[in-house]
Amino acid sequence: MAIIRVRKLEKSFGKLEVLRGIDLDVEEKEKLVIIGPSGSGKSTLLRCLNLLEEPTGGSIEFAGVNITDPRADLPKIREEIGMVFQSFNLFPHKNVTENIIMAPMIVKKMQESEAKKIALNLLEKVGLSDKANNYPAELSGGQQQRVAIARALAMQPKVMLFDEPTSALDPEMVGEVLEVMGDLANEGMTMVVVTHEMKFAQEIGDRVIFMDEGMIVEEGPPQRIFTEPANPRTRSFLTRVMT
Repeated sequence: MAIIRVRKLEKSFGKLEVLRGIDLDVEEKEKLVIIGPSGSGKSTLLRCLNLLEEPTGGSIEFAGVNITDPRADLPKIREEIGMVFQSFNLFPHKNVTENIIMAPMIVKKMQESEAKKIALNLLEKVGLSDKANNYPAELSGGQQQRVAIARALAMQPKVMLFDEPTSALDPEMVGEVLEVMGDLANEGMTMVVVTHEMKFAQEIGDRVIFMDEGMIVEEGPPQRIFTEPANPRTRSFLTRVMT
């Protein structure tokens, strides 16, 4: 069953058409990876999925609810869609635990003791149990991004969106973040990932979408996309990024 259903999605910024008639389904527990050149609309598509960007046209359904309907309860829907950004967006004046428990306590009205228990479990999950009382400035980029993942998971979302989560990291820190994402994938989390990490896309993705100029040019299982791309544009992109 599709947990996300996108139909004829369009997004323009003034006269610039960024998304042009996107049709897309994401199944429960699916790991969907979106690749493509810079400026192809990948991040804009991802941000439309939880209405951080408001579509110009078309519709998006999440768990059977049309979230592009003005009457939709958007704050409630966003509770179930976790998002991890390129920049970590942690609150610098709050320690790691405080960053993680903030949303569950404010949005879900969770008791502090329960939120802290969840936070500590999540910190163990992302390999940062010893950093619970540290502040973001005391952490490496990879550690900050792992905290950001834990913070998104603290809301117990049905879907996780990742917008190029390793692009701001030094190369040696990329692996630790991808490892956490791989663990999540293996646990059955529904994930939509925009990434330039082609090896990760091949290993983790159930399906890969190649976007160019605001459209889905090609999609299919990773093995086919990476070894036998049908579209010349996909072929030329992969030849460039895989060599």
